[in-house]
Formats: sequence, structure tokens, C-alpha cells
Amino acid sequence: MVNFANSAATSRSRTLAYWASTAIVAAEFLVGGVMDLMHMPPFFGVMLHLGYPPYFSVIIGTWKVLGAAAVLVPRSARLKEWAYAGMAFDLTGAAASHLAVGNGAEAVVVPLVFAGLVMVSWALRPPARRDLCSRNPS
Repeated sequence: MVNFANSAATSRSRTLAYWASTAIVAAEFLVGGVMDLMHMPPFFGVMLHLGYPPYFSVIIGTWKVLGAAAVLVPRSARLKEWAYAGMAFDLTGAAASHLAVGNGAEAVVVPLVFAGLVMVSWALRPPARRDLCSRNPS
């Protein structure tokens, strides 16, 4: 027998977890992207420390802002897939960059925590926000 009350509570919890993780990820990428575009501290200084050229800040900042918008807008499932992938690449690349310049394990924690939130948001997204084509067997 299906317990509908428990099922509804699970659905609400899943929805809440999805929107909480998505809001945090989108806010981080929006704020970080704007700060990158404007060459603001502390992100710009960190990028220079990591060895990236100044113009890279504009490129990555633009994609961060667009990614934040993509995960928030309704529909556009394929675009969301690309945005989530880009976020994962950005954050794991940040962690690898910190390790490459010898910043140590503590500098890797924040990007990897955000990468985890990206994965949570991706995994919990509702069916309307999923790429239905990817579920069709070939």
C-alpha cells in the first residue's frame, strides 16, 4: 500500500532541496560572474594568482552569468544540461588550478562544495527541467 502522505512529504522535500541548491548555485555563479566581468576583488586577484590572463576573467564571467540564468529559467532542458556541465567544469577546474599552484587542500574545499551543490541541483531537477530526448533508448 502506498502512503500518499509520506510520498507528498518526500516530493516537497525533494522540491525544497532542488530549489535551495539551485538558488545557492545560481547566486554564486551570478555574483561571481559579475565580479569577474568587473575585475573585482577577491576573484580577480585569485585568477591572476592562478596564472590566468586578465581577459580570461571577462570570458569566464560571461559564461557564469549565462549559466546562472540557464538553470533558473523554465524549460530549456538541453540548455540546462550544458549549463550544469559548464558549472562542473568551472568548479573542478578551479580546484585543480588551486592545487597546481600549490595553494593546498584548504583552497580546494570551497570549489568542491559548490561542485557538490551543482550535482545535487542537477540530480533533483524536476521532470520538466530534464532533457527528455536523453531518456529515449536508441
